[in-house]
Amino acid sequence: MAGVFLSAQWRTLAMLNYRAPRELLLPHVPRGTELDLWEGAAYVSVVGFMFRDTRLLGVPVPFHRTFEEVNLRTYVRRVVDGTARRAVTFIRELVPRNAIAIAARLSYNEPYRVLPMAHRIDSDGAEYSWKASAAWSRLHVDGLGSARPALPGSAEEFFTRRHWGYTRQRDGSTIEYEVRHPAWTVCTASRAGLDGDITTTCGQAFAGCLAAVPSSAFYVDGSAVTVHWPRRVAA
Repeated sequence: MAGVFLSAQWRTLAMLNYRAPRELLLPHVPRGTELDLWEGAAYVSVVGFMFRDTRLLGVPVPFHRTFEEVNLRTYVRRVVDGTARRAVTFIRELVPRNAIAIAARLSYNEPYRVLPMAHRIDSDGAEYSWKASAAWSRLHVDGLGSARPALPGSAEEFFTRRHWGYTRQRDGSTIEYEVRHPAWTVCTASRAGLDGDITTTCGQAFAGCLAAVPSSAFYVDGSAVTVHWPRRVAA
């Protein structure tokens, strides 16, 4: 296992999941991986959460320990020695802090963008907002059910148990990195939405599928995580 690049608490995750056309996602699939499908369909998710106690190489970065992130991601897999590494690849990542974005772009070529951001967390749910144009946009999950484990073979497991990341590099190659955390409990949200200028944030190509009602929406309490140094994938 590669050494730890980043450690943090990822907490109060709000996750909205949308069915998406495969042809929309294929250009974003890193070389050496393939789309990972849920019941035969491809998905994207918009996920908001809190970074807490953030450390780079074990060192806390001043003014960068607690902050929001919102990302647009899809799901891929790579088979290694007969075992599928179920992973995510990011299409867009939003944070309000420059140092984290710069470090991730330089070390991983992750598609970070720095914007003003805010959040609301209470007993009924969570909301994450960002300002990419004249007005604020937001995602929210509310009306939470009881927390339960993400059972094997469930949609909750498909979307939340992802212990690898893959990222296309500037030369077209691919890196992989491991993300370690314990299994998370999941609450289904009875009310969820994505509002605002999604085109500016995610691009015109994704605005259509993200305008639909999400196929599912979850709230996840989260846990401590470690993100490990990247390794190049053989072509």
